[in-house]
Amino acid sequence: MKRLSAVLLLLVFALMTAGSALAEEPKDEKAPDLKKMDGKELYKTQCKVCHGEDSDYGTYTPMDLIMEQWDEFFDTVFAETHAEVKSKTDPSKTIPQLLDKDLLEKIRKFCVDHAADSEEPMTCG
Repeated sequence: MKRLSAVLLLLVFALMTAGSALAEEPKDEKAPDLKKMDGKELYKTQCKVCHGEDSDYGTYTPMDLIMEQWDEFFDTVFAETHAEVKSKTDPSKTIPQLLDKDLLEKIRKFCVDHAADSEEPMTCG
């Protein structure tokens, strides 16, 4: 009888410990290091989140424009159209605040290299 009570007590303790572990808040995931991402990863995480299928902001993939149009977009349109847009990955910043010159250049290169008239058109899955 003592042995059965001890086993039951251990079982109750184990269940209580497991329950409290499951009830704990999930730990914040570390924000992705944008500097380590290539152009495709940056496009998927920074552009496609707002410009995916059926988007209110227009659906865009690298293949939607030709190389010259992508160059023109990044040279003249991007800064104006995205100046006040908050980042989905860091809502405390606007897209231009989050994407420095080097990151934006990686995205630009990815779009141009995979534009509709490129040798390797891509939709960016």
